[in-house]
Amino acid sequence: MALRTRVWSAGKIFVLASALVTTYLLFAAAAMRLALTSREVQVPDLTNRTTNEATAVVASLGLTLKVDEVRRPHPKIDAGRVLAQEPAPGSIARKQRSVKIWLSVGQRSATVPLLTGETERTAQLRLAQDGLALAAVSEIRSQDYASDAVVSQEPPAKTASPNVALLVNRGDRGASYVMPDLIGVNGDRAAEILRRRGFRVAAVGSTPYPGVAAGIVLRQSPQAGFQIGPGEPISLEVSR
Repeated sequence: MALRTRVWSAGKIFVLASALVTTYLLFAAAAMRLALTSREVQVPDLTNRTTNEATAVVASLGLTLKVDEVRRPHPKIDAGRVLAQEPAPGSIARKQRSVKIWLSVGQRSATVPLLTGETERTAQLRLAQDGLALAAVSEIRSQDYASDAVVSQEPPAKTASPNVALLVNRGDRGASYVMPDLIGVNGDRAAEILRRRGFRVAAVGSTPYPGVAAGIVLRQSPQAGFQIGPGEPISLEVSR
């Protein structure tokens, strides 16, 4: 009888201990889920807002704003207002994430701007901002013009046309170099060294990166190992 009583008591203790452990695990899982959920927010709809308005809205939710440099035409959204975003409105994102937006240039323009003398990159941006299409890019190699400069365009400036073709000087590219690996180095120092050797270096953006000091290269284009020539553009994305 005493043995049965001891077994029964031990069984009750085991059941009680199991219940306590199960309750602890359930509360721990619920607390972890609550902690993760508290770091998530719903992405707001930024459509038709100005940059300042969009910045204030995302900042209030713990998000950051990234504005794409290329603007797009839109028949109903005024110039300078948001016409598209990524992530989409209503989606769930972690705090500190960037919301990328594209701004409108308003109604589509069909008048070709003057592009001769501009760099190829600048010419492409202006065409995109005016809602015009780049029909073709032809190349020459000459020392009479700056490298990657637009030598001529078709049709000429102030012409009504939705498409534009460019003639670009690629310059004398007899010398070539191998693109170094710049990931993890100081962006300002790397850009200074490259510019001394005739390269065009630009910081295309800065990205918050936990644990990495500000100004450190996170991404590069061209990638390490690619063949490049003097005067070619190099873009660096650094931490902030």
